[in-house]
Amino acid sequence: MAWRGCVVKWANTEFIKYPNNISRSSRHNYYNQQRSGFRREAKKPEVKKENVTQQTKPSPPEDGPSGTPPHPARRMPTLFRPLMFTVGFTGCSFGAAAILQYEAVKSRLQTAKDGEEIEKLVQGSQDMTYWHDWWNHLSNAQRQLILLISIVDDFWNGLTEGQRTATGIIAMNAAVLCCWRIPSMQKTMIKYFMSNPASKTRCLPMILSCFSHYSIVHMVANMYVLWMFSSGIVSLLGKEQFLAVYLSAGVISTMVSYACKTATGRFYPSLGASGAVMAVLAAVCTKVPEAKLGIIFLPVVTFTAGNALKALVAIDTTGLMLGWRFFDHAAHLGGALFGIWYVTYGHKLMWRKREPFVKLWHDMRSTGSRGSGSGGPGHS
Repeated sequence: MAWRGCVVKWANTEFIKYPNNISRSSRHNYYNQQRSGFRREAKKPEVKKENVTQQTKPSPPEDGPSGTPPHPARRMPTLFRPLMFTVGFTGCSFGAAAILQYEAVKSRLQTAKDGEEIEKLVQGSQDMTYWHDWWNHLSNAQRQLILLISIVDDFWNGLTEGQRTATGIIAMNAAVLCCWRIPSMQKTMIKYFMSNPASKTRCLPMILSCFSHYSIVHMVANMYVLWMFSSGIVSLLGKEQFLAVYLSAGVISTMVSYACKTATGRFYPSLGASGAVMAVLAAVCTKVPEAKLGIIFLPVVTFTAGNALKALVAIDTTGLMLGWRFFDHAAHLGGALFGIWYVTYGHKLMWRKREPFVKLWHDMRSTGSRGSGSGGPGHS
């Protein structure tokens, strides 16, 4: 689940160690002044204690409009740019998914034609003696390598299309988890892989934080749920549409988290793929509510997918209302609601109306290929 950024307790960030109403530069100068002041006072024992108290203690603000507080109140962050980023990223995700599906279908047709030709060539030139001699000429290390590649290929082909897609996502999350362990990358990870509406960088972390986990347990929990539901969601939507839903859910759930944090004034960082994973879980549970689910540690306990979704939504709603901060409940709810909405209405409103866009891409691709083909002889 999307944990708070308190796991990076040693990180030098303004929204973890210090109050929200004090800027980074003012904190640095204030503490330096205090430290320097104590040193000067230690060299002047003749100064009275009352004077030291008067110098170090800030004076209260004056009454009336002319009085100014010692530290100005922090301005509320605006969410216009994150909102525009959410809309644009979601549109680009589904547009790219439509193009990828078009290219995948076209590639499959070409591969099928090439496969038939290769099969004919192989059938016409089968010579077991040749392959037997070729295998005998290989060294022991080469044979072991070929056997290992064969085992990996058999394992990969045994996975469902959803599991193969989830494997890529898991690999990206594991790579980001390793980057958190590199000391020289801490500033970059905190800036771009943790989402916080009070941060200066707010748009790019909305998607990068969905692949970011600081705790191994956190990542394993999220990726286990994704692995279990990946086959179901890909069989319902297809690989390309699933990727668009997953990425869009990650950004939308972060946007919901931004809005709730800004409304309540509780600015703290979050990271994790929980919002996107909740969208996948909610989509499958909404589409197949009678499916039986269980708990890995309690195999005897079973319940329907519909009841599991209701329980999760109820827990996150309670946590959001009571202000629980161990999980980012707003992100959980945002992802779950987006998953429910998409399989109920969004698929008809967005994905089924992609034909004009795909036709436009087909025309542009065909025009470009004809132009490059006709221009070839002219340059020769």
